[in-house]
Amino acid sequence: MVLRAAAVWTAFVWVTFVRNIAGDNHSTGFKVVHITLAVISIGFAVLIWRVATRARSREES
Repeated sequence: MVLRAAAVWTAFVWVTFVRNIAGDNHSTGFKVVHITLAVISIGFAVLIWRVATRARSREES
């Protein structure tokens, strides 16, 4: 459950941050760097979720 909570929290934080900077008056470089970081972090969150799901299914079997 802790891994899943971390994955959800990571995705929530980055999606919220990207939505906030998309409308703000930041430079293009700032937006590109932070959106790239968001995509990488959300990718890690997906992988964390998959690891937690596999571990859970192994426990149940």
